[in-house]
Amino acid sequence: MTEFTAEFVEREYNNRAAVPDHPRWFDRYAELSAAACAQYKPKLDLRYGPGPQETLDVFLPPGPARAMFVFIHGGYWRALDKRDFSFVAAPFVEQGIAVANVNYDLCPDVSIATIVGQCERAVAWLVREAPAHGVNADRIVAGGHSAGGHLAAMLLATDWAAMGITSDPLAGAVSLSGVHDLVPLVLYSFNTDLKLDAAAAARMSPVNLTPRSRAPLVIAVGADETSEFLRQSRILWDRWPANRPAGMNAPLFIPERNHFSVVADYADPESELTRATLALF
Repeated sequence: MTEFTAEFVEREYNNRAAVPDHPRWFDRYAELSAAACAQYKPKLDLRYGPGPQETLDVFLPPGPARAMFVFIHGGYWRALDKRDFSFVAAPFVEQGIAVANVNYDLCPDVSIATIVGQCERAVAWLVREAPAHGVNADRIVAGGHSAGGHLAAMLLATDWAAMGITSDPLAGAVSLSGVHDLVPLVLYSFNTDLKLDAAAAARMSPVNLTPRSRAPLVIAVGADETSEFLRQSRILWDRWPANRPAGMNAPLFIPERNHFSVVADYADPESELTRATLALF
């Protein structure tokens, strides 16, 4: 078992420190997202649950939506907002796929376990309510970036029957730069907000769970991310072999991309990330 030190964890998991020019990527997200909202005019802030931030935005294609991509934003479960990532919708809407961009309450106001439950509730709401908004909910792919990648992976371990959903709602999933082993985060400075102890970190780690779904899971990460984020991708690939997509022999390591630039590849309809996600539909 790997022994982590606080110094190592701080260096490996502080992505803003690892990518000094990260502010320009936040600016790029804002620019791309404003353009996507202006073009596609989403239905904003549809409420899926009682929590203050339990809302989602739905982007619809011009004609009938043949499927839905559910995107969950990152921010270490403690920052950012769905509106920052509206740009993710563009290449999917162009292919006749609706996109639901999910918000959730943030740490320290709630726990990571609560956030997992909120994302489950969002998917269950979409299964029930999406048809009323003109969306075919029979084929849902859930994806997320960073903390959102963790949350998307956790959906594959959900007991949907306990939520009144009679069959697995997921046709596929994507974890982009996801955190799948939360145990090191107990030593991270951000844990003042996350409030994880060793037991909670282990309980909330996909690597310690058995997926209930057999849906294919694309695991992707920027090749220029820290060694721990590369490890986080490898370990879930190794632990969940039954969820490997057909034709993929390894996680998708995207060249010349860091933790912040890699998600912007969703703005490019021809990017390897976008194509791998579309293949799940």
